Amino acid sequence: MRNLKITLQYNGENYCGWQRQPNSPGIQGTVENAIYEITKEKVKVTASGRTDAGVHALGQVANFKTETNIPASRIPDALNAKLPKDISVISCEEVDMDFHARYNACGKTYRYLIYNRPYRSPLYKNLAYHVKYDLDWDKIRLEAKYLIGTHDFVGFMSSGSSVKDTVRTIYDIKIEEHEGITSIEISGNGFLYNMVRIIVGTLVDIGRGRIKHNMEEIINSKSRSMCGHTAPAHGLFLKKVNY
Repeated sequence: MRNLKITLQYNGENYCGWQRQPNSPGIQGTVENAIYEITKEKVKVTASGRTDAGVHALGQVANFKTETNIPASRIPDALNAKLPKDISVISCEEVDMDFHARYNACGKTYRYLIYNRPYRSPLYKNLAYHVKYDLDWDKIRLEAKYLIGTHDFVGFMSSGSSVKDTVRTIYDIKIEEHEGITSIEISGNGFLYNMVRIIVGTLVDIGRGRIKHNMEEIINSKSRSMCGHTAPAHGLFLKKVNY
């Protein structure tokens, strides 16, 4: 038995999210089917975390146990020959049997793309959040700095989560603009359900002037009603998982 760690990229537009669903195409089930085609083994692929419907990945990490003798270096080509064009395995390595893609992860970086122009772009329709309103990016950058550090982010969590500990640490936030696309990258030791999308929605609402409170007051309130809207899923990318 071997334990293989794979890194994947995918466009989540056509999927119900990472998790396997009985009546909807998930990334997990699609990858497991491809593994079956090349190994004839029914395996469970465990990811670093579940991405929601429509969310993309630049560096999702997963692992699975297998008895195949296919060299790890050949796994990406073998799987990509069976996977649809919107999912790609970009690396594979053999790891210790006790490696777990989720439990061994110690941090993640997410990227969120905003297309801030008056008219929508058909090129970015499923890759970036179109915000047609003028945004005060200087103010957004200033308020975003309050997010860095260790805080109770319970106000930035959607309902439906059973997580008890809502304290998380954000290491860094980078906001960069290039040809109309603004990238917000957030790195931290972990994220609550929809936390990144609520952070982005709050920053957008601050930039539009719809929220008058500053970010420090919003965090300290621990209230979802004080935060902004939840930004749409299609602008979100899981960029990197740290171990």
